[in-house]
Amino acid sequence: MKRLMLAIVALAFSGFALATTNINSATLEQLQALPGIGPVKAQAIIDYRKANGKFKAVDEITKVKGIDTATFEKLKGELAISGKTTPPAEAPAAKAAPAPAAAAPAPAKTK
Repeated sequence: MKRLMLAIVALAFSGFALATTNINSATLEQLQALPGIGPVKAQAIIDYRKANGKFKAVDEITKVKGIDTATFEKLKGELAISGKTTPPAEAPAAKAAPAPAAAAPAPAKTK
């Protein structure tokens, strides 16, 4: 029973860690969310896609100007050529600490 529960918990959390970007349909903003991909490289991916059609394999992204093998190696686990682009799960927002209560004004001195 414990193993089953551990497997379920592991699967639940693994879903949060998996993020994929479909390089055949991702928007400029979605491409820019990839590590090491800024607006220029994201636009280059879109331009390459328009000029050459859909990528047939994720490693074809190395044909895009500005994306070398080292960049691809960092990204390959996050890239896909089909399916929906799924953004990484965002970390829960840190709750703001409550503001300290304002100190009560000191009582006026009387003579």
